[in-house]
Amino acid sequence: MTPYDRLKELGLELPTPATPLANYVPFVLVNGFLYLSGQGPRRADGSLHTGKVGADVSVDDAYKHAQLTGLNLLAVAHLALGDLARVRRVVKVLGMVNAIPTFGDHPKVINGCSDLFVNVLGDAGRHARSAVGMGSLPGNISVEIEAILQVDG
Repeated sequence: MTPYDRLKELGLELPTPATPLANYVPFVLVNGFLYLSGQGPRRADGSLHTGKVGADVSVDDAYKHAQLTGLNLLAVAHLALGDLARVRRVVKVLGMVNAIPTFGDHPKVINGCSDLFVNVLGDAGRHARSAVGMGSLPGNISVEIEAILQVDG
């Protein structure tokens, strides 16, 4: 089963990747590794989920925001590679949660992205990870996630 079959089975489609809003590129492919710039929870209409997790945003909603962010990362990977089957391994994920100072469930939030990667890429989606809280994120988005992938060819 291909990653695209798994996406379809999950009822998901890859969105069109967003155009960077600042002086950076969405990915860099070098020496068999794909470095994905941070993505946020951007909906298909271009709007973003915003708010502080633990105050404005529940853990369950933030999990869904992280899943959507993971889908946006996969869309950029598809753009870079032409085929998600080229992903040999998700090596590292850095998940940042826009949270109140007393919030402590950052891993539960970033599991939205991690679970998506495993569900779509199988064992190749298992990865090392950091899940951290931030005092703020650009545009007050609830979650931002970046990733490093090892790729074939």
